[in-house]
Amino acid sequence: MEKSFSESYKQAGVDVTAGYKSVELMKEAVKSTYNKSVISDLGGFGGLFAPDIKEMKEPILVSGTDGVGTKLKLAFLMNKHDTIGQDCVAMCVNDVICCGAKPLFFLDYMALGKNVPEVVATIVKGVAEGCKLAGCSLIGGETAEMPGFYKEGEYDLAGFNVGIIDKEKIIDSSKIEIGDKVIGIASSGVHSNGFSLVRKVFNVNENTIKTYYDELGMTLGESLLTPTKIYVKPILELLDAVQVKGISHITGGGFYENMPRMLREGVSLNIHKDSYPVLPIFNLIQKTGNIPERDMYNTFNMGIGMAVIVKKEDVTKAIEILEKHGEKAYELGEVVEGNKEINII
Repeated sequence: MEKSFSESYKQAGVDVTAGYKSVELMKEAVKSTYNKSVISDLGGFGGLFAPDIKEMKEPILVSGTDGVGTKLKLAFLMNKHDTIGQDCVAMCVNDVICCGAKPLFFLDYMALGKNVPEVVATIVKGVAEGCKLAGCSLIGGETAEMPGFYKEGEYDLAGFNVGIIDKEKIIDSSKIEIGDKVIGIASSGVHSNGFSLVRKVFNVNENTIKTYYDELGMTLGESLLTPTKIYVKPILELLDAVQVKGISHITGGGFYENMPRMLREGVSLNIHKDSYPVLPIFNLIQKTGNIPERDMYNTFNMGIGMAVIVKKEDVTKAIEILEKHGEKAYELGEVVEGNKEINII
């Protein structure tokens, strides 16, 4: 590749040699996510992965894809790119785990106005760190330099994840019963959803992100760029220890849109607002933007990043397992008769 260079292409805004430098800078981070199932190297046309399925009766692949959204605007303004990759991984693997699947491998896609190798490598190192937190391998990706389409200094970032589960272990809501309990696992903040509203509320710019808030204990920008939590490892242990009947990743759409996705027909959820502490950032958003409470619960995670449904007698054990992993977990409410409604009371 050392002979691959086009002066004409560079004059058009695409420097292929910058891409090669990016790969060299990220190579160590990417390889740190490899395990014995990865049978290809960085730079090929496809990533090869040999999953261990010896113990499975009927292995099922589960896929998920997502991006980071307009949270990227904060990274641009703060010139801070080391955590945004974890957000990208989290948005994918936290979805895949909702049916009980173990994430296997991840691919990322980055499109940008100008390839600055050091920035690209920093972003991908964040992706690699997210993969390690999720226990999956980063086996491929794409960096597309697109001058005239993206501004210099701006980019988009998306990812794709594949997991695996034995068919008989798929969590499909069919076993949910009235009286089962809902456990919420705390989020780290806004995660990666609702940022179009957040940016409007705070008029986010290079000055407002520097504002320090006592209730946050940090600047607005620092709080908003807190990376999305990855819940894979604690959820996998929980699945081995108790019967988990439903899992919901609380993303865009908040409680009202995401919690019904783990319910079967004929049941609803009663969620008690005072069962857990709402994080200060959400109180600040609501107060500053004068946002109705229902809109808050219909847009943001409100301090709960994941919710699971278990039997009443398994609540204590489930919370103990989650707390062992350093997670804060709360009994949020219960399953009641209804039609997939979320009643926040």
